[in-house]
Amino acid sequence: MLDFSILTENIDIYLDGYKYTIVASLIALVASFLLGTLIAVFRIAPIKLLNWVGTVYVEFFRNIPLIVIVFFFFFGLKMNGVAAGTIGLTIYTASFIAEAIRAGILAVPKGQMEAARSSGLTYGQTMRLIILPQAIKIVIPPLGNQFINLVKNSSILGIVAGLDLMYQADLISARTYVTFDVYIFVALFYLSLTIPLSLGVGFLERRLAKSN
Repeated sequence: MLDFSILTENIDIYLDGYKYTIVASLIALVASFLLGTLIAVFRIAPIKLLNWVGTVYVEFFRNIPLIVIVFFFFFGLKMNGVAAGTIGLTIYTASFIAEAIRAGILAVPKGQMEAARSSGLTYGQTMRLIILPQAIKIVIPPLGNQFINLVKNSSILGIVAGLDLMYQADLISARTYVTFDVYIFVALFYLSLTIPLSLGVGFLERRLAKSN
């Protein structure tokens, strides 16, 4: 049986960590989406230098552990745990989002780009107004999965004293000498974030499917 006194007696500490987890996740979610979209456009842009930058970014950050990126900002640049964890999470997740959005862009018929350009739109306007909205709509499911992974990966902040749920749970566990119950409650807090997000992505996917 779970010892619910662990939760009730430390609820303020849990909620403080919950707040930091939500804030870091939201910032990283928005930032990684914007950065990932930019990198995806770089990867298919008709400029070789941008292609190279996009490819190097994706291949580099997608193939090294998230903790290494976070440690670079925490130990290398001497950032605090919250900043190091959030920036590292953003950079890491953006590499996966970039690949998802690039796949969506490539799935849009090429004729739409040609038609838009022939009507007088610039490459940037065509990408922003015509191609990207369709591409993002196509890749809602994989984007949703990346956002859920981002929330779970935010636990990396606990390793660098990022004040998140995992960090606070470590403090509670060290003080109470209880491990199992402490982290079960942490898991429930994470589920309260990931399950609504998963349901929201599913709802959005169904809604977009009906609009086709």
